[in-house]
Amino acid sequence: MKFSDSLSLRARLYLASAAILFLFAFNVGTHLWGSYARSESVMAYRDATAAASLVRDIEQALATQYQRVQVLSALRETNSAPLDQGDRQQATAQLAALSDRLRELGGLSEVDTELAFRALYKDTAALLEGWTRFYDRYNTQGQIAVDGIGPAAFDSVIDNLEALAETQNEVALNRSTVIDQTIELTDRITIIGFISSITITLILILALIRTTNTSLLRLKLGVERFGSGDLTFRIEEQRDAGEIENLARTFNEMSESLQTAMTDLRAARAEAESANEAKSMFLANVSHELRTPLNAIIGYSEMLQDELGDETDIDRDQFHHDLTTIIFSGRQLLALINDILDLSKIETGKMSISTESFNLAGLVVQVCDALTPLLAQNGNRLELDVTDARASDVYSDPAKVQQILTNLFSNACKFTKQGTISVKASVDDGDEKRCIITVSDTGIGMNEEQQAKVFQAFVQAEHSTSVNYGGTGLGLAIVTNFCDMLGGDVSLESAPGEGSSFRVSLPAAPEQAREVV
Repeated sequence: MKFSDSLSLRARLYLASAAILFLFAFNVGTHLWGSYARSESVMAYRDATAAASLVRDIEQALATQYQRVQVLSALRETNSAPLDQGDRQQATAQLAALSDRLRELGGLSEVDTELAFRALYKDTAALLEGWTRFYDRYNTQGQIAVDGIGPAAFDSVIDNLEALAETQNEVALNRSTVIDQTIELTDRITIIGFISSITITLILILALIRTTNTSLLRLKLGVERFGSGDLTFRIEEQRDAGEIENLARTFNEMSESLQTAMTDLRAARAEAESANEAKSMFLANVSHELRTPLNAIIGYSEMLQDELGDETDIDRDQFHHDLTTIIFSGRQLLALINDILDLSKIETGKMSISTESFNLAGLVVQVCDALTPLLAQNGNRLELDVTDARASDVYSDPAKVQQILTNLFSNACKFTKQGTISVKASVDDGDEKRCIITVSDTGIGMNEEQQAKVFQAFVQAEHSTSVNYGGTGLGLAIVTNFCDMLGGDVSLESAPGEGSSFRVSLPAAPEQAREVV
């Protein structure tokens, strides 16, 4: 992952803005530095120029004072006329002004001119002091000492002054060169900084546009794939950060939710289609189950009617057989209708429970005796074990228990030929008193897939089951619902070709029965 991709869009904008502001600040700083350097150089050049001009003025003033002193000294030797007080004061004031200008020159001096100025100041101060004494003693009698105010002293001051002037000129020239160099350097830095700022700003903008456009293109590709129905596609979240990463994650979560919803919808549709198919199969089976006993009832009834219409003697054995067939077919119809009505009541919540105390062993024996004819149809034999259920009564709904046992026993007889049907009943007097009913057979058995759907309403283990064995697929669904209503459960163990074993466990104590109700 590139560094730019690891930054959020906001961080990229902040980074680009900070870089642009830094470049702008750099340009402003460069301009201010150049302006300051230029100003300092100009000020130094101005001071150097002012110092040079002041040196010239001082030199001219010194020359004037020197000539005046020389003239007055010559006049005093030839003419003893005194000097006016006003002239003396004027001369003294001019010397004081000259001394002030010398100190002003010292204020303009720098490191480069300090030595030259000190030499000048020493000699000039001594010369001015000598001239001041000359004016003060001019009107006194006697010879005035001219040591320190003669041509030698004056020439020394002038030499020092010219040396200082030369130094000042060199400093001014250097300052002028520095100003030119500073102007050139600052202009060059400003131009380079400006061009660099524009270049870097353009690079940052282009990089920001490129990275953002790449991220948006990935989002666009993902949305297009989602829109085309490819809900398995996922936008790469780790390629981006921040807002774009959150947006990509939101799109992925939305796609995952849509994919889950579509999967659920397809499953619901398949389930609905399966339910419709099961109901259609149920209607077909019901029509067959209704038509068969009805045809038998109508056919045998017509045969009996014809026999009664004949004048011949009635074969009572045959007559009795036909009536038995009619009764059996009617009971088949009644059982079918009862199953449909029971399931309808269960689904609408109108099935009621009526609990009472009864002997489980007696109920099991009664049901097995009533269903003995079913054993003979396929040549099966019954193994009945109710030893563990004789000692105590149970508290439950005997009608529901009877229906559960009847449906399990009928199924075992239907799917077993020349085999054994085992029925075992027991009462477990443990911590929770329960009655256990187990119905086993040695019939065709079922695989795991068939076991998973055998307890569903309107569904049989195989579509061919109703053709080969008959039935509507309601018996085991009713068993499961009755067990749930009574607070119990039913389990199944089976293997193809090895038979099946159904185990029903129901609460048998009165307090447990009341909790269920």
